Amino acid sequence: MASVSFRHVWKRYAGNTVAVKDLNIEIADKEFLILVGPSGCGKSTSLRMLAGLEEISEGEVLIGDRVVNNVAPKDRDVAMVFQSYALYPHMTVYDNMAFGLRLRKTPKNVIDERVRDAAKSLGIEHLLDRRPRQLSGGQRQRVAVGRAIVREPAVFLMDEPLSNLDAKLRVEARSFISKLHQRLGTTFVYVTHDQVEAMTMGTRICVMSAGELQQIDTPYNLYHNPRNIFVAGFIGSPSMNFFDGTLRIQDGGVVVDTAGFQIKIPAAKAEPFRARASNGERVILGVRPEDIHDAEYLPTGITPALIEANVDVVEQMGNEIILYLEDGGKTFISRTDPRTRARVGNRIGVALNIDNMHIFDADTQLSLAYEYKQAQPEKA
Repeated sequence: MASVSFRHVWKRYAGNTVAVKDLNIEIADKEFLILVGPSGCGKSTSLRMLAGLEEISEGEVLIGDRVVNNVAPKDRDVAMVFQSYALYPHMTVYDNMAFGLRLRKTPKNVIDERVRDAAKSLGIEHLLDRRPRQLSGGQRQRVAVGRAIVREPAVFLMDEPLSNLDAKLRVEARSFISKLHQRLGTTFVYVTHDQVEAMTMGTRICVMSAGELQQIDTPYNLYHNPRNIFVAGFIGSPSMNFFDGTLRIQDGGVVVDTAGFQIKIPAAKAEPFRARASNGERVILGVRPEDIHDAEYLPTGITPALIEANVDVVEQMGNEIILYLEDGGKTFISRTDPRTRARVGNRIGVALNIDNMHIFDADTQLSLAYEYKQAQPEKA
């Protein structure tokens, strides 16, 4: 078992292209850490530097207490599952799983025991004599995982292993990999562009953009306390709605003025914004679609701000309805009660749950509440 550390790690390519910028991450032993972000954000490059498949331009990568910058991939005690699975087409499932152990000159009886134990745990023991072309996508994925398991590595590395599976298989595979992590009790580092995978599988998530780490936190905190607009918009589906606004003091309280409506911030939550409101600073208001409701069907226990909006599109999802709304030239999305009677062309009452709203600095795009919290001295 082992911890993993990225310490001021950079990756530069020829032509001054920077793929990873000053990456600092501490991954605890037995943790399931997810690197997530859009294509080109540097997540796969970071994983490949950890695996030894990419050279590190600057900084250090540690596995346990050992700096592995100049250690060959085969000597790093890691096992990697690739997006393509990288199975040898001319070999049987058994031989694919045994191949790495044979290269290490592991005794035959140990190889056989590990392969058969791994195959049984993955539910593929009946496939050991088949070749990859005879397997479904889900079966190939399990063979690739099995090949990693038999090596008994200190760290498992997974680079978008579910991206080639259909929607139903992805759901099954997410559960399978999560259970595998619990059973093995080994450190997992997992790369994906799919925020649903990240939120449902990881103990912590690193959100990356343009080579930089934006925020590392638990799924709950990323969703409820995003550090900036990028994290807020990337985590959650449909994406968070954003409204340009201005903070102002009104009747002793703090309000957010937008082009279409005004919202008073609850007094208990107004302190982080009061100084900026006195200066009339520009902000961006963020409200998730699930916090925008048809006013006819308000959930209990929320603090609503009532506005009106035109219905542009209605998407029937069965358990909920997605409304595309427009007001004052601004389009935004609501995930609302399936009983709603809203139809295209209607003008309806809409309630924003202001208990869950987010306010960001218009220039830095940082969350004002997050910045305020970080600036407070820790309580003893």
